[in-house]
Amino acid sequence: MTFKNPQYLVETDWLANHIGDPDLRVLDCTVYMPNYFEESAAEKVEIVSGREHWDQGHIPGSAFADIVGELVDPDNDRFMFPIPDADQFSRVMSRLGIGDDSRVVLYDDMVNVFATRMWWMLRAFGFENAAVLNGGWAKWNAEGRPVSTDPTVHAASQFVARARPDRIATKDEVSASIGADTSCLINALDPDEYEGKGPNRYGRQGHIPGSANMSFLSLLDMDSNTFLAPGELRKVSESAGALNAERVIAYCGGAIAATSAAFVLTLLGAENVAVYDGSMTEWAADPSLPLVTGPAPA
Repeated sequence: MTFKNPQYLVETDWLANHIGDPDLRVLDCTVYMPNYFEESAAEKVEIVSGREHWDQGHIPGSAFADIVGELVDPDNDRFMFPIPDADQFSRVMSRLGIGDDSRVVLYDDMVNVFATRMWWMLRAFGFENAAVLNGGWAKWNAEGRPVSTDPTVHAASQFVARARPDRIATKDEVSASIGADTSCLINALDPDEYEGKGPNRYGRQGHIPGSANMSFLSLLDMDSNTFLAPGELRKVSESAGALNAERVIAYCGGAIAATSAAFVLTLLGAENVAVYDGSMTEWAADPSLPLVTGPAPA
């Protein structure tokens, strides 16, 4: 089988053949969370910008998208990576040379999750012509493709934000979705964290009642850092109940891994998919909101 929306995923061969296109904008979206799977994450999850990585070597012609510094709401300290408002987002995209006629390709030096975060933010502001580089920096580098340390500067453009609030779920919507027949809640964290095991990163552990685990790790071939084949992704998505619901809401810890699930569901053709931007960072901080531990019911 094939993807229903294959335009959102490009291969390294395609990028290598189009890297000089005048309308192409390539963004390195790398962010590191070096202690996330260590016990010290219970004290504080470290978040490190990937700008130094970009300075040391990047895909030729790519610019750096600063998700940590420039593409978060500076007035929202309740979320881990709060989406900025339309004006702020538009200013950054315009400075990076992205306009209505641009074709954008996104990559990172992680497991695609920050590339999909950038893809989701662009879609949340109505921009549809962005794709994720399958395999990201790891695959590009492993194939011995060109690497540059030159600065990349494009002429400023005019990015026009066309907000799509339906692609952003709020705490109230998530709460109302618990037990609703028409909604599917997807937890995109690794299975241990879903069950409430490991470091207590958000104050309370577990998952939102009724949510299925569709871990971002289950969507990847970890050897190549690429997404699984369409048929395999469909099986994972169907197992989570995500392809038959009228509305799907994905969440994780800070709305990063959740965007990988939202990305895959969109590739497969799901249309009414949102990401809960507050995710566990907001949900677990409110003791009145329910969490459960243990595996999903058989």
